Amino acid sequence: MLCIRAGRRPCEDLLGLLERVGNMRHLELERKKDLTPFRRLAIGTWRTAYDPSVYGTLQVRMDKAMEYIEEYRTKTGVRLTVTHLVGRAMVEVLKRMPDANAILRFNRIYLRKRIGIFFQVTLRDEETGKFDLSGATLYDLDKKSLQEIVTEMEAKVHSVRKGTDEALEKGRRSFRFVPLMLMNLVLRIVSFFAYTLNIDLSKLGIPKDPFGSVMITNIGALGLEAAYVPLIPYSRVPLIVALGAVKEVPLVENGKILVGKVMDMNATFDHRFFEGAHAAVMASVMRAWLEDPVRHFGPIPES
Repeated sequence: MLCIRAGRRPCEDLLGLLERVGNMRHLELERKKDLTPFRRLAIGTWRTAYDPSVYGTLQVRMDKAMEYIEEYRTKTGVRLTVTHLVGRAMVEVLKRMPDANAILRFNRIYLRKRIGIFFQVTLRDEETGKFDLSGATLYDLDKKSLQEIVTEMEAKVHSVRKGTDEALEKGRRSFRFVPLMLMNLVLRIVSFFAYTLNIDLSKLGIPKDPFGSVMITNIGALGLEAAYVPLIPYSRVPLIVALGAVKEVPLVENGKILVGKVMDMNATFDHRFFEGAHAAVMASVMRAWLEDPVRHFGPIPES
């Protein structure tokens, strides 16, 4: 009876009753009602702090990478960024350790046949000024030039921010009307069918493989130097990399102190897939590619 009164969402009356019993409130609280789609998903995602997450930070010299980006922009007019470089280098990381490009199904590891890079995107509602999170996934970056990667990413990010990505918007709308009390269950069910059973749910408004193999978020764009992003269980992505702001610091080189540019790459990875050896491969590839960009990303094309 408490859960079916007209005009109320399921069980809201029960929650209200529990808060008012004996007028014994532990905290003075007010329920937030205008939740963004991302916040609703976040609430339905994490149930406990017990997880297999491992955290680590890699500091990379960025002097040559920043020079490469600036020269690339000048010569081509293409807005290349650190995020594009890291995304392309991450493909090389997973190619060298393919057993980490995987998902878990019935406690068995299944290797992915493609490498997808999910780039997180900050959305801002022009009318309300509120922020939300979403993203764009790109595949087969090793077969594309940097200019092609930038162009494809810009097109996808534009469609995400303008709300014209039909598959993504259909999925966001589907979750918007799920009661928060059921969000945990719904996300577990969706994850089970989409990943454990490997069933295409696109007809139900769930985008096909929307998160790819690894997630990359540029926290440096927000002025942050370090942050560890939590794994998102329902996405089944075992690695998330947060890129800090590029900063100038004193460095010792050949016995001399000099000022150099560095960036912290803050990684959160699932210990069921990644071990110390995998982290060493990632560190080696990232340092090599970002500290010698011409050799690995290729010469800068003329405009």
